Amino acid sequence: MSDIHIRKAGRTGRITLTRPKALNALTYDMTLEIDAALKDWARDDTIAMLVIDAEGEKAFCAGGDIAEMYATGTAGDYEYGRRFWADEYNMNARLFEFPKPVASFLQGFTMGGGVGVGCHGSHRVVCENSQIAMPECGIGLIPDVGGSLLLAHAPGRLGEYLGTTATRMGPADAILAGFADYFVPAAAWPELIARLEETGDWTLIDAAAAPPPEGRLSALQPEIDRHFSGETLGDILRSLRAEDTAFTASALKALERNSPLAMACAVEMAHRLGDNTGIRQALGLEYRFTYRSMEHADFLEGIRAAIIDKDRAPKWRHTLDTVSPMDVSAMLMPLGPDALTFNTEKTGEETP
Repeated sequence: MSDIHIRKAGRTGRITLTRPKALNALTYDMTLEIDAALKDWARDDTIAMLVIDAEGEKAFCAGGDIAEMYATGTAGDYEYGRRFWADEYNMNARLFEFPKPVASFLQGFTMGGGVGVGCHGSHRVVCENSQIAMPECGIGLIPDVGGSLLLAHAPGRLGEYLGTTATRMGPADAILAGFADYFVPAAAWPELIARLEETGDWTLIDAAAAPPPEGRLSALQPEIDRHFSGETLGDILRSLRAEDTAFTASALKALERNSPLAMACAVEMAHRLGDNTGIRQALGLEYRFTYRSMEHADFLEGIRAAIIDKDRAPKWRHTLDTVSPMDVSAMLMPLGPDALTFNTEKTGEETP
């Protein structure tokens, strides 16, 4: 069976991820198939909107399928990963810029690469068990697939907090942070999707929406804004260490698990990507890091510890207190002729 089911259904273009046993992890081929469909459907007048969903209850998409990146990267071949990221980021940009409404139904885990497919549309729907996160710093990568832009535009300092701690967002938290738009109980999804296919009327989603169960982030935001407001990761650490509260202890424990270099770069990226930046600027900045991540950062070690040896004991290149501004600059400096390019018509955006 294919890993993805792409078809036209009524007035909609339909994309269904069909790898439930793998938590619908996104493969390179799936990325290319989505991109090809987006190209065709943007010009198809019979399609009024897109509907993206996934099989299974556990996950919409728990991330990218990174085993092949580890195999090629540890063999000294960095080009496969760079090619994967470049093509994936092009798909993310095309989805973000798609000229018709895009509805995504995000049950269970939506993480990493799943955010790049599910959280750039116009009508992002969550349900009771939705858990959205950007956990890349835990494997030595920065929040990517356009997630850096969502984090940078999150209210207050939620972006810095979510990007560095990899905190999971339930439905209310995802809506607050700008990763989702609507809460619709999962039991109502099949009928809603069927009506969308029949009518192409995206306003049906507004009519089906309900108040989400109470989240956690709203109550924590005053502390998040106070402690995560520094210019650098070091500033954040100093603020957290200066107070002994349940929040600071929990935040420090999360930071101590993740790659110091990745977190320091994630903080810098959140500050570079202000309100006036767009998806292509964010993806271009992300690519500067991911292009270098196998050779000069912690990505391969992070994958080893998380999914190869599964010892959960990565040996990061830095400690929390030894990442310097020069280390961050080295990962985020322009790539020159190797910079990310986009294979669509829109041009002219400068990268931060």
